[in-house]
Amino acid sequence: MFERIDYLWRLCATAFSFFVFGLAGIIWVFLFPVVEIFLGTGPDKKRKARNVMHWVFRCYIALLRGLGLLSYEVHGRERLNQPGSLVIANHPSLIDVVFLISLIRNASCIVKPALVHNPFMRAPIRTMSYLFAEDPEMLLTRCAEDLGEGSSLIVFPEGTRTTLGKPLRFQRGAANIALKSGANIVPVYIDCKPTTLTKQEKWYQIPPKKVHFRLMIGKDIDPAQMAGNHPRSIASRKLTRYLEQYFCEQERAHGKS
Repeated sequence: MFERIDYLWRLCATAFSFFVFGLAGIIWVFLFPVVEIFLGTGPDKKRKARNVMHWVFRCYIALLRGLGLLSYEVHGRERLNQPGSLVIANHPSLIDVVFLISLIRNASCIVKPALVHNPFMRAPIRTMSYLFAEDPEMLLTRCAEDLGEGSSLIVFPEGTRTTLGKPLRFQRGAANIALKSGANIVPVYIDCKPTTLTKQEKWYQIPPKKVHFRLMIGKDIDPAQMAGNHPRSIASRKLTRYLEQYFCEQERAHGKS
């Protein structure tokens, strides 16, 4: 009986949390022009805007925890918020980026160019200077410039959420960004049990019990040392394989426990 009540509560709370997220997005669109007045100009404006998003997502995670939908633990939190670091993470759940931005004050990420032309998203994305470009080399340049200005850039090398039951497969974009910028890589392994909001699960397909997230932040990885003196095309493949192996080892050590 208790399990049934708990399940129904979490189903209703999940629906409510999605409603709040959508409503907050609509309010943000209309409230943003007012908030923008107080953000200043130039790089300072970008940092302040990102810090606002950091606190918005931090409050949202607190709401999810308060509703009893999830619990979480963070190991190695002190390694985050290093200026100019490339934060690379696996992607088991839809809310991974929400978690990471809630932990990083000056977080940047890569968005689809189509979002920049969306009338509801255009102004916030441009103010926070989230990164986009149709041309891959231009995107690499913008990522390197943003990291050089002290931002923490969040990248999911899989390119999409993890497919359950299949081994991790990384694209070379993250490695190319690291090699282009020379930024240290901060690896974040995200473990989510039981699974929720995966690529194969709808929002209403909630797990049988409360979800627990573990975020393990590893030691910095120097891309130059990993890649050696190879040309970037070869170095990116070598670094990508190294990162894949690192995250597979983390999955064996933590993901199955």
